[in-house]
Amino acid sequence: ARSGSAPRRCSNMKTLFFIGFMGVGKTSVSAALGRMLKLPVIEMDQQIARNEGMTIPEIFAQKGEGHFRQCETALLEGLAAESTCLVSCGGGVAMRQENVAAMRRCGTVVLLTARPEVILDRVKDSDERPLLQGKKNVADIAALMAQRRGAYEAAADVTVDTSDLTIEEVCRAVLRQVNET
Repeated sequence: ARSGSAPRRCSNMKTLFFIGFMGVGKTSVSAALGRMLKLPVIEMDQQIARNEGMTIPEIFAQKGEGHFRQCETALLEGLAAESTCLVSCGGGVAMRQENVAAMRRCGTVVLLTARPEVILDRVKDSDERPLLQGKKNVADIAALMAQRRGAYEAAADVTVDTSDLTIEEVCRAVLRQVNET
């Protein structure tokens, strides 16, 4: 928001923001739900990479995590003008209060969770996770998840554990909970 003016509210309060630790299924679930509901999906990390003209690991290496986090905030603020959509947020988005405020103004925040062993299984072959470099084990993943848990839970309107569910089952659980809120 510009100084001296009230924060802009989204025209439609139905945007869903998927937050949670890497590997919980934010990308897969938002894509499947987008197909089901015929809604556009914004993949924040892909959009930032496109905007910056480099991969996420390159952004971290060349410009630093702070720059990347500023890109996330700017993208969320820009979503205030969008109509209904689904947003797959990067794992660290909910760590910044200004990001949580922007998401709350525009829609519903959906926290996806999973057990550390499940996350390890899902991310073990990916090199696109800068914060897991050299830390692809259950203990390190559990420790990083514990650091973020409070912020995730405080930001969430709805929570779904994806550990033992198919993508379709997660989509149904999200829709059920969102409709109840």
